Amino acid sequence: MAAAGPSASEKARITAACQRFIDEVLKPRFLPAVVPNPFNYCVDIQGKWQGPRYRFIQRYRSGFAENLGEEFDAPFVRLDWISHDRFDIQWHRHTGAWFCIHRGQSLAQALKTIETDGHLHPQ
Repeated sequence: MAAAGPSASEKARITAACQRFIDEVLKPRFLPAVVPNPFNYCVDIQGKWQGPRYRFIQRYRSGFAENLGEEFDAPFVRLDWISHDRFDIQWHRHTGAWFCIHRGQSLAQALKTIETDGHLHPQ
């Protein structure tokens, strides 16, 4: 029977690697500065676990007068833990559905794929 998810120590290693990736790759490339505007605008890129899945999320702030300053999260890609150092990469469609577009990658491969595959980039 397969494990339900990564061990606590593996989860900590994955979290640390993903946070480095966010800080060193995603934020400099896709969020070098927060630029307020009268619409919804990105204020952060972060990661969060949801069960055995690690989601990469954009945090948005509203510039609309009717809900000025309200914030919400919009996931854009996730790593589904399959087994030790093996992940499926899921793309988040604007409809809310997730689609698996890469299977069985190591963490290093998965992060490189997210960096280079334009479908997986934050908006």
